[in-house]
Amino acid sequence: MKIFNTLTRRKEEFKPITPGEVKMYVCGPTVYNLIHIGNARPMIMFDTVRRYFEYKGYKVKFVSNFTDVDDKIIKKANEEGVDAHIISERYIAECKKDMKDMNVEPATVHPQATQEIQGMINMIQTLIDKGHAYVAEDGTVYFKTRSFAEYGKLSHKNLDELQSGFREIKVTGEEGKEDPNDFVLWKPKKEGEPYWESPWCQGRPGWHIECSVMAKRYLGDSIDIHAGGEDLIFPHHENEIAQSECANDKPFATYWMHNGFLNIDNKKMSKSLGNFFTVRDIAEKYDLQVLRFFMLSAHYRSPLNFSAELMEASKNGLERIMTCMDKLRELKAKAQAGDMTAAETEKMAEADRLREKFEAAMEDDFNTADAVSAVFELVKLANSTADADSTAAYVKGLEDLISRLCEVLGIITERKTEVLDEEIEAMIAARQQARKEKNFALADEIRGKLLDMGIVLEDTREGVKWKRA
Repeated sequence: MKIFNTLTRRKEEFKPITPGEVKMYVCGPTVYNLIHIGNARPMIMFDTVRRYFEYKGYKVKFVSNFTDVDDKIIKKANEEGVDAHIISERYIAECKKDMKDMNVEPATVHPQATQEIQGMINMIQTLIDKGHAYVAEDGTVYFKTRSFAEYGKLSHKNLDELQSGFREIKVTGEEGKEDPNDFVLWKPKKEGEPYWESPWCQGRPGWHIECSVMAKRYLGDSIDIHAGGEDLIFPHHENEIAQSECANDKPFATYWMHNGFLNIDNKKMSKSLGNFFTVRDIAEKYDLQVLRFFMLSAHYRSPLNFSAELMEASKNGLERIMTCMDKLRELKAKAQAGDMTAAETEKMAEADRLREKFEAAMEDDFNTADAVSAVFELVKLANSTADADSTAAYVKGLEDLISRLCEVLGIITERKTEVLDEEIEAMIAARQQARKEKNFALADEIRGKLLDMGIVLEDTREGVKWKRA
């Protein structure tokens, strides 16, 4: 299995620190509002990475945090006249709902920044004691970037180049910095803000320190994979490396994985452009399985363009898989018991080669686009070879294989059971009666009305079936 490592800028063979185990940390959202579809991409992608490791037999410990103390959370709390924790707990619950609807598995641990404050204070004190951090007159604690000789190794930025990018005048509130590149580990409280006691002042942690502390507590000093969006490479992940390696005197993460940006109709997503969508917005138009399928349609490191046309294409592609699985389940229920025929055994060998193609794609830096293509080839094979004369063993073999590979992708292949409104049920019954009476004009009229209501009917040998358009 090869993973593109942002740290080395090349694909590398995956070798876990502990054989058979994967320790993985993914940066989670700041919980001040509903998550947007940009947040959804790393959630879906790295959930899929986790699922594939588990499919291959690894024991995965997966940690993803919630940043529940932040300027944006405090601002929203002040606007609503409530405590900051009311805002963060509300949106943690909403985020978990969206994750469930996208079939993103809960992390092994979902730590929250406000519950890890003492660990942050301890790590900051360690950095001070080792000469990697210092306390300014106002109680702000800064990390001394020049104390870490490898600073910039993830983003491939040079400290002197970064220095030249700063103006001579320091930013207001940062007068205590020894170097413009130094960053905040702890900052004094402001009026109306939540705060904690520390040896330096009443205040709260900087953003970067929380992930270093959570990764250490739940996964250890060194982890296998650290992941997130490419916007986090600098400064967030760069600063995490500096803090963790200076505090622990060990390499922080072996592999760094970053997903590409999500654009909307070839433009950057922005509230000012009116093209900002939350996951909940998308759920009003599509089942979130469609959103998940869409996210897997491109390689995770590539930019991904979101558009109505591409979502419709994803909806149709997902429907192809679902229709195939419906057919296989129906055939299995009626198929004759017995061993596969020689021809079926040959076709199952072909199906197994497509499984190998799926795995080869996933092991080449988790190329979900090619993996999905392999699933479509399996669907084509099933549609063209499974019929009423097939043995139960053959049909079940195809069903199990497609289901298992879709499970790796986080795609649910069983339709949600829906209860039709009484009016719709009555219309379908009336149409059936009209057909029995050979009143085909009335039957067609009812069918048209149902279509206008978003109900598609399909007449089969087994009777009438319906689905939502």
